[in-house]
Amino acid sequence: MWMPVFLIALFAAVTGPAGDWPSYGNDPGGMRHSPLTQIDRKNVSKLEVAWTFHTGDISDGSGGRRRSGFENTPILVDGTLFLTTPFNRVIALNPETGAQLWAYDPKIDQKWQAGDGLINRGVATWLDPSRNPGKPCRRRIFEATIDARLIALDAATGLACPDFGTAGEISLREVPRFHSGWYHMTSPPAVVDDVVVVGSSIDDNGRADMPSGVVRAFDARSGALRWSWNPIAPNNAAEPGWKSGAANAWSIMAVDPVRDLIFVPTGSASPDYYGGLRPGDDKWADSVVALDAKTGKLAWGFQLVHHNLWDYDSASPPLVATLEHNGRKVPVVIQGNKTGFLYVLSRETGKPVFPVEERAVPRSDVPGETASPTQPIPVAPPALAPHKVSADDAWGLTAEDKEACRVELQGLRNEGIFTPPSLKGSLAIPGTIGGFTWSGYAFDPGRGLLVANTNNLPTKVKLIPRDQFADARKNGEPGEYTAQTGTPYGMFRRPLLSPKAHLPCVPPPWGMLTAVDLVKGTIRWQVPLGSFSPANPDIPPGVIGLGGPIVTAGGLVFVAGTIDPFLRAFDIETGKELWKGQLPTSGHATPMTYEVKGKQYVVIAAGGHPHVDEELQSDTLVAFALP
Repeated sequence: MWMPVFLIALFAAVTGPAGDWPSYGNDPGGMRHSPLTQIDRKNVSKLEVAWTFHTGDISDGSGGRRRSGFENTPILVDGTLFLTTPFNRVIALNPETGAQLWAYDPKIDQKWQAGDGLINRGVATWLDPSRNPGKPCRRRIFEATIDARLIALDAATGLACPDFGTAGEISLREVPRFHSGWYHMTSPPAVVDDVVVVGSSIDDNGRADMPSGVVRAFDARSGALRWSWNPIAPNNAAEPGWKSGAANAWSIMAVDPVRDLIFVPTGSASPDYYGGLRPGDDKWADSVVALDAKTGKLAWGFQLVHHNLWDYDSASPPLVATLEHNGRKVPVVIQGNKTGFLYVLSRETGKPVFPVEERAVPRSDVPGETASPTQPIPVAPPALAPHKVSADDAWGLTAEDKEACRVELQGLRNEGIFTPPSLKGSLAIPGTIGGFTWSGYAFDPGRGLLVANTNNLPTKVKLIPRDQFADARKNGEPGEYTAQTGTPYGMFRRPLLSPKAHLPCVPPPWGMLTAVDLVKGTIRWQVPLGSFSPANPDIPPGVIGLGGPIVTAGGLVFVAGTIDPFLRAFDIETGKELWKGQLPTSGHATPMTYEVKGKQYVVIAAGGHPHVDEELQSDTLVAFALP
């Protein structure tokens, strides 16, 4: 497949040697594309385990600790593989054998109240051009920890860099309304020029006035604060009665080193399901924004959801690419969110490349709430997840389950996507882990294809008046209750599952792998991904997945993420499954690939999910290669 010469040159400039994987998404813009071709569509079926590595870091949730998950995507630079564990230990491995070279333990507080459980998705690296080869901390490894610290390590030795902050670390706790345990980091920092940029993960729905979701940049050498940017505009926060926080950037950021821009995906303003104390659009929550890397000033912003009432945040990382559109090359940023919509925006202005229309959506009937009258809906590409379901569409493995699902759907307020939360209970579709999650997507620049896995798990959402909340939490139906303290309403939500089989009440598939032609703005192919129970043919394929894909020049898509324990390879042209490799448990992580001494490896972390007690836990990093 063709690739313009200037694109090849740019790709090489920002990724280093072709066999490396130096960032979470390989290149700074997060395409998750590898130019490696040794493993291809003809020989991928011969892949076998080359080595495994056990971190030893697992928490089952006992002893006051949170349950752990292994969601790391390693990086490979300078011939060394770097990864993090759920306990924030940073480990360097020999990429040929999986043998440990060094390990650094920041000794986190494992009882820190982390809403996502004990997880960390990776590290970032920076090469100091002012230091001579062989000098300590010329190559630095940066990690943001779950207990809110930023740490710089010497890549060669694993020792803390003494000139960074205090003994190699700085505190990230100096934010408005900081509260121990509500505020943590799970994603790798972003590095551009000589600054390290961090967002934050902030617990959902606990209060109206949660910690600030400020994004900050620190000097890569000294750790000094260079700039900060607050996603909630100060003029909003100054309004009388305004109470909110968060809008934080908890997912992975992307970088355009040529334009000196960093692209930040932001989440929901607090709390997620009642916005009466944060009137208006709440910019720049639930957006993708471009910030000047040197100053932190806003270059442009595009809001994907106005006045979010559904937890439809920008969980997916932005993806920086160049598309052919209307006969010319267009630099773009691609951003999806939990709605299943995909937005293709000009990298320079933030304006949509494919049209986006403001369309009317249902009004809220909750006293004190004013929902946005419109939402931005892309004309193309089409949504990658369903946006409506009727009671007549109810699905069940048995007639009893189907009828129970039909009755429950019939009792909910249900006007399709953007049906506001209500006091009687509303249906949120595709749900809080529906559409595009943090799993994100991968882009093949030669084919113009974007590949993504998406979910469809509708959720019941209900607001409960404050004077009824304590009794409802004690005596009400099973599910998740959170207080939303400071507002007139608590919140209840749960996935819409059948009572017997505990499968989604909506027609399958519930998990899909899709290839989108971004030249035409159309879907090229779409196939179910994974299975709830491969041993039961009555359960259709297509299962909820958390962990994204990568693509290679060998014509392959690699993806795990499903609750069944496999890493799979698909033909990028057709979506045909070509191979699946057994894992010790589910791999809720994004794989990566690299080449060392002429041999290509594909690596995936397999640890089970921190929120699914029934899933087997593991601490295994698995590397596959050709025999």
